[in-house]
Amino acid sequence: MQTAVTPPAARRRRPLDPLRQGQLELLLESTGEGVFGIDLAGNCTFINQAAARMLGWTQDQVLGRNMHELTHHSHANGQPYPTQDCPIFNAFRSGLPCRIDTEVFWDRTHRPFPVEYSSHPLLDGGEVLGAVVTFSDITGRRQAARALQQAHDELARANDELEARVAERTQALSVALGELRELAAYSESVREEERTRIAREVHDELGSLLVALKMDVNWMDKRLGEQGQRSPHEAEAMRSRLQSKCRNMSRLIEAAVDNVGRIITDLRPSILDHQGLWAALEWQARDFAQSAELSLAWAMHGTAGLHLPEPQAMAVFRIFQEMLSNVGRHAQAGALDVRITVRAGTLRLQVRDDGRGAPAQAFQAPTAYGVMGMRERARHFGGEVTIQSGPGRGTRVALRMPLRGAAP
Repeated sequence: MQTAVTPPAARRRRPLDPLRQGQLELLLESTGEGVFGIDLAGNCTFINQAAARMLGWTQDQVLGRNMHELTHHSHANGQPYPTQDCPIFNAFRSGLPCRIDTEVFWDRTHRPFPVEYSSHPLLDGGEVLGAVVTFSDITGRRQAARALQQAHDELARANDELEARVAERTQALSVALGELRELAAYSESVREEERTRIAREVHDELGSLLVALKMDVNWMDKRLGEQGQRSPHEAEAMRSRLQSKCRNMSRLIEAAVDNVGRIITDLRPSILDHQGLWAALEWQARDFAQSAELSLAWAMHGTAGLHLPEPQAMAVFRIFQEMLSNVGRHAQAGALDVRITVRAGTLRLQVRDDGRGAPAQAFQAPTAYGVMGMRERARHFGGEVTIQSGPGRGTRVALRMPLRGAAP
């Protein structure tokens, strides 16, 4: 005689002790996480208030409903989520637990919210009855993570920008230091050339004049010593020769004085000390135009009664000299236009020629020491030098400098 076997699904589970049942319910309601159970068909067998509240339903509205269809039916992008792929169901299908934090649940208003959930098979005496699912809303965590990532990205961008700026400034500083070294070497070379030129002029011109004077003085001394040995007629003839020699010596002395004055003027024009910057600029412009055989258009406004501190006045004068020097060396010009204006405490000095001009890169070349020198002098006093030029279009060089220390 065969014994009837009751199928597992039909076996009657032992009822829980009322006390134990109450303790489990109290435990479920005391946690802030959502907790619900499902049977083998995926229908809800129990759910705590936290889970129902997060889903937007009451507990009674959820019990008996298929939880996948109710809250896990779609991915975050709205694509359907097949039941066979659901990790919650796979927990009781394969008997293996899972923990997921990359998916969403859907609430009663069809709004998805990110969750972290775990699903564990529900066992009774080795028999799988369903699964227990715990979940929590991680919207705040995701927002904090996004904010943290955003802050990290912004910090990384700021760090990249800072590194780029540091590299740019370092490169600019390296270039500036290189230019400064080259400019210093060029300035030293110019000073040596100027010393050599002055020494040559002193030796060749003043030296020869002084030697000629010394020879004339020796000749006169010798002739005067012989004066008592001459007859009256010879003495009269010698007197005429002595007078002629004295006139020749006077001409030599005048030439020596002129040479000394020219050398001194090259070193520092006396007009700058005696009549001031504005007169010195006009004198320099007219003297240059005359020497270079250029027509000159001169205009100066707003400078009457204005005196600059000596270092600034000297810087302006040297910049102006370099502007004119560039015209003389490179422009091959026929006309020169100089305009000087002081307005609102700012000096604007412009030199324009009608010469052959040059491409812009010529004024940025590492060997453009004259331009570098002008810009360095101007920068020292808070000013700037700008250059506009082009082949066949002449050149315009302009200085703009604040006159902070100027006095009426």
